[in-house]
Amino acid sequence: MNTHAASRRVRGWRVLLVAAALLTCVASAWSLTIREMRALEKSDPKQGAFYVQYYLIGAVEGAIEMQAQSARGGAKPMFCLNGRKPEPRRAKPMIDAELKRNADVYEADMPLELVVVNALVNTYPC
Repeated sequence: MNTHAASRRVRGWRVLLVAAALLTCVASAWSLTIREMRALEKSDPKQGAFYVQYYLIGAVEGAIEMQAQSARGGAKPMFCLNGRKPEPRRAKPMIDAELKRNADVYEADMPLELVVVNALVNTYPC
């Protein structure tokens, strides 16, 4: 493995840990886990998928606002939108891709917000 790839991997784990620490504060409020998301989708394929999509849109918007608030406080950005705005219809596919790409990292009882932040970091790297 070259040093650039090793550096990216370390950076990825560092981002994961920072996101987990930030989300620990957020997770004290109600949040949906990966297991609950999958169960909701299966319970009512039409309505459940609709609820999950809207939940994920809110989680993406919340993560973007969290980063904006951190940036106003002087923190280094975890992801860089560079003027782009994630389309709401892309929230679920982005999360599904993150879960598939890092299947060995996530456990079923982890909060979806963690997946959302990591998906944004991987989709919109700085």
